[in-house]
Amino acid sequence: MSEMIVQSEGGVTLLGGGVAEAADVTKALALAPALVAADGGAQTALFHGFTPQAVIGDLDSLSAEAQARLSDRLHRIEEQDSTDFGKCLDRVAARFYLCLGFTGLRLDHTLAALSEIAARPAQAVVLIAEDEVIFRAPPRFRLDLPATTRLSLYPMGPASGRAEGLLWPLEGLEFTPAGRVGTSNEVTGPVTLEITGPMLVLVPKAHLGAVLAALVP
Repeated sequence: MSEMIVQSEGGVTLLGGGVAEAADVTKALALAPALVAADGGAQTALFHGFTPQAVIGDLDSLSAEAQARLSDRLHRIEEQDSTDFGKCLDRVAARFYLCLGFTGLRLDHTLAALSEIAARPAQAVVLIAEDEVIFRAPPRFRLDLPATTRLSLYPMGPASGRAEGLLWPLEGLEFTPAGRVGTSNEVTGPVTLEITGPMLVLVPKAHLGAVLAALVP
């Protein structure tokens, strides 16, 4: 088991080196005040005027200047069997995680981040992308979203489910990454979802509050 570097009874904001607007980081910190950077995310933090509580990763993307400024907060994890995002999730204990800067610049990094959250059913991890928030569906949950809101489902392995409050039903469908996926469904009322298997849920970024209410009772 990995040693915990940061522990929080509430939420933690994780910041990577991808696309992350200062306004989004500020909103995330209002909900999850502890800021942890994954490697090059520390430079993004400093650029926007934030100082991370800890910097975790192999530190191969962090400039010498940033390393000097944050020398008392660096936690070098040199093994290459996990991503810097995964290293953070393994070593930060929190009630929930708001994660920015893990999408947008390189597609391989974005895909790795999606795989990371799909593989962690026990952690409430919310990925905040440029236009959407993304999370792994719990076995059963309710989302309070306005009618006509776009809600997409993307399987990261064999998955199935049932839903109330969606225009297109899920019952009887078998989802797989190489077969049927569930993009561009539409909300008709309060949504209740029951999901079996690794399924990602994507909704517009404006509904982060509703997502947190569903994942963190």
